[in-house]
Amino acid sequence: MFKKILAPILMAALLPAVASAAPTATVATAGMMSGMMMHGMPKGQMGADGIPYLGAPNLELASSLVAAGGSPEKFSIVTALRNLAGKKIANAELLKLTRQFGPGKIESFVKVQNFAVDEAVRDATSAGVKFPAPRLTGTVLAVALTKAGLEGGTYYEGVMLDHVVSHKIHEAVMDAIDAQYGAKADANYHRIADQAHYDLAHALGAKMVELAQYH
Repeated sequence: MFKKILAPILMAALLPAVASAAPTATVATAGMMSGMMMHGMPKGQMGADGIPYLGAPNLELASSLVAAGGSPEKFSIVTALRNLAGKKIANAELLKLTRQFGPGKIESFVKVQNFAVDEAVRDATSAGVKFPAPRLTGTVLAVALTKAGLEGGTYYEGVMLDHVVSHKIHEAVMDAIDAQYGAKADANYHRIADQAHYDLAHALGAKMVELAQYH
């Protein structure tokens, strides 16, 4: 019953973003993406992490995500998922991902995701960014995060990070992950995050969201 009630709400919230999120890469952007390693993703694979968003970040969304996962310096993606979708859906998704990717890759994903959020907050705070009080919670926050990661109807973790913390901080955090855990762990994080957000959107009724090829 919960999903039947929620599905139309999610559809209405996400459809405008899907319709308007057509790729807008410039020649310069395409050249930049085709010539870099994409943090462990296949070199030259255009769109593996989405087309970079270079605008201002949504700091309210950032602070709400951090709050959903606990607190700065102690972020937990598992806690965040449970607060976004409810324990039943979140636990089922974690079990599904573990069966799909294996326990080792899921453990790495959780560790790197937690590190990424904490590192992003540290970098932003060091740069003088002032985060507003968190306001979004639950499925409202889940919808907002999904919309932030949509490009042409497909969810990309990199696009979401650009919108939430800025492309500059996103790139700095990915470099920190590469240094701390290695490029393969960074790529694994993106792959599983793409799958998890796609699954979450579909579990909550937003069937129009598409899965990135790099998953």
